[in-house]
Amino acid sequence: MVKWLIVLSALVAFSECFKRIPLIRGKSARRGLQEKGLWEEYRMKFPYRPMAKFIQTGSEAMTNDADLEYYGVISIGTPPQSFTIMFDTGSSNLWVPSVYCSSSACEKHNRFDPSKSSTFKWGSEPLSIQYGTGSMTGYLAVDTVEVAGITVKDQIFGVSTTEAPFMDTMKPDGILGLAFQSIASDDVTPVFSNMVQQKLVEQPLFSVYLSRDGEHGSEVLFGGVDDNHYTGQITWIPLTSATYWQIKMDRVSINGQTVACSGGCQAIIDTGTSLIVGPNQEINNMNSWVGASSNQYGEATVNCQNIGSMPEVTFTLNGHDFNVPASAYITQSYYGCTTGFGQSGGIGSGLWILGDVFIREYYSIFDMEAHYIGLAKSV
Repeated sequence: MVKWLIVLSALVAFSECFKRIPLIRGKSARRGLQEKGLWEEYRMKFPYRPMAKFIQTGSEAMTNDADLEYYGVISIGTPPQSFTIMFDTGSSNLWVPSVYCSSSACEKHNRFDPSKSSTFKWGSEPLSIQYGTGSMTGYLAVDTVEVAGITVKDQIFGVSTTEAPFMDTMKPDGILGLAFQSIASDDVTPVFSNMVQQKLVEQPLFSVYLSRDGEHGSEVLFGGVDDNHYTGQITWIPLTSATYWQIKMDRVSINGQTVACSGGCQAIIDTGTSLIVGPNQEINNMNSWVGASSNQYGEATVNCQNIGSMPEVTFTLNGHDFNVPASAYITQSYYGCTTGFGQSGGIGSGLWILGDVFIREYYSIFDMEAHYIGLAKSV
């Protein structure tokens, strides 16, 4: 009996090394606006630039959130105040709305009240982050942040005082960046970096599982890897830049023919972008190869009845092939079927984003210390 109690205690201790946070898969802002017949008007006012988050001006990181879908819950302060947060491997700052923000977007979300936290301290710098469809401004602050049961003390984060109108349509209250400190606004230490420095996780890595179907089932796991979410071997790919989670892509091919990224290019694994995004001409070529045509929103549409006969698209990353079937890159809705390949809008210098369309197919492990990404076939 004592022997079994020891084994049970060891298993409990082992499970505590890994901290999970479940993610909800919600409707993207773009889809919501389309359903209301507002997307075309909105795009004219606020041009959709999915590559904008990977351009930096000074210390201000840029991002675009028109396509966010996955979000979870964290808390800030003592006692804790809860917020729904988008976990974004394409940015590095944590910020939430504050009670000092009167923008309509703030009024539609949970707002942090510093006066209600006994551990709150104001920072010394203002914060401004430019988005592809607007911006947020505010101030830096310091408080206790709890993520997946992990309590991070003295975390610097942003409290917004203004937010762009597009945040009106977003489900998450704010964003938690999971990229490197080198691209953080005001050189703020990111939340996961603090987890590692404060020795709150077993390993300096986190992993992401995005479910293919259903609202629930997705998760971010801090400090470990869950082998229940993948099959086969993990392929480890070195980063080419420890800024974003950036890697070398050799080519994109269909039926053995190179259709994009000929001669090699750079790609970023990004949970904060729904689509696979690349240079306009190359994305047009990919869409043409799979038989897509453009609709009134500039999206590539296909006949839903053709999905079963459409080809796989192969992304070759550092010498390894990763196939994405039509069932993964085609989105079906009441309004028809569209591909998950989006144009960069003419910016980004050839950079590609492998967003949620790709990550749903491949369990993704982000090793912050070794500077590697691990990919394995999701189950």
